[in-house]
Amino acid sequence: MDNLKVSTAQFENKSGDKEYNLSVIEKLAAEAASKGSQVIVFHECSITGYTFARNLTKDQLLDVAEFIPDGKSIQRLQQIATKHDITVLAGLFEKDENNHIFKAYVCVDKTGLKAKYRKLHPFINPHLTPGNEYCVFEIHGWKCGILICYDNNIVENVRATRLLGADIIFMPHVTMCTSSTRPGAGFVDTELWKNRVADPTSLRLEFDGMKGRDWLMKWLPARAYDNGIYAVFSNPIGMDDDQLKNGCSMIIDPFGDIIAECRSFDDSFETAVFTPEKLTQAGGSRYVKARRPELYRDIIGLEHHSEQKVVWMKDSAI
Repeated sequence: MDNLKVSTAQFENKSGDKEYNLSVIEKLAAEAASKGSQVIVFHECSITGYTFARNLTKDQLLDVAEFIPDGKSIQRLQQIATKHDITVLAGLFEKDENNHIFKAYVCVDKTGLKAKYRKLHPFINPHLTPGNEYCVFEIHGWKCGILICYDNNIVENVRATRLLGADIIFMPHVTMCTSSTRPGAGFVDTELWKNRVADPTSLRLEFDGMKGRDWLMKWLPARAYDNGIYAVFSNPIGMDDDQLKNGCSMIIDPFGDIIAECRSFDDSFETAVFTPEKLTQAGGSRYVKARRPELYRDIIGLEHHSEQKVVWMKDSAI
């Protein structure tokens, strides 16, 4: 494999405004491509917006959702990828011919749709159908996987994707700055965002503290380190519906080190070069080889009733 130049982006999306969101995606993709990036990665539901969907009826959600690969947004992504010669990953709501609705994430390049993944653990709207399979595909010779937001909190999903061959896992999110039982967690006052030019310090303290980045640091680098993978985390900045999000889009290498991170309050991206040597140099590659599945195969595979509760969502048990 050759080195791979990857950018992770963040921007303030507009709820339900696909045209606007796609225009920002194109702007950032064009800039990244002009600086030599081969891949650019956007957040969960970056095409459609996310948090506003918690209040939509099924018919309203069907109106927002699209068929994949025939929907207009996928066609637009391919135009962007072709025009700027860059691979683009972005998210949206998907529907099928039976009116099932999924939280989807796609990878598109100039040849068309390369991969589609459906979130395994959706919760933002009760009319969403969970996905039921992992996704591994290639970008320029690198094996890649996708896990959306909550999917990454279940460690088995990350390990399974790694065992299927992924060297890179794209981890699009809309996260942080929400209510939780976790000490120090909570929503961030939206007035701080409105006043970010005059007082960036107060906003940054909230974004970087336990409501935001400090929580992320408790687990995200471990996903990369334990599995010896590159983790590409993307997250929106600014208002997503009525919730403020703190960005911190970042790339973590197989050693668990942050090698690129967005620190601006503006729509932006940061870039890192992936080198194949790190995949074998990092301890995670040895830990995967040292596994003894005969010890825990039957334990992990025991029958289990999946129960998912998200504290900031009312009646969110699935």
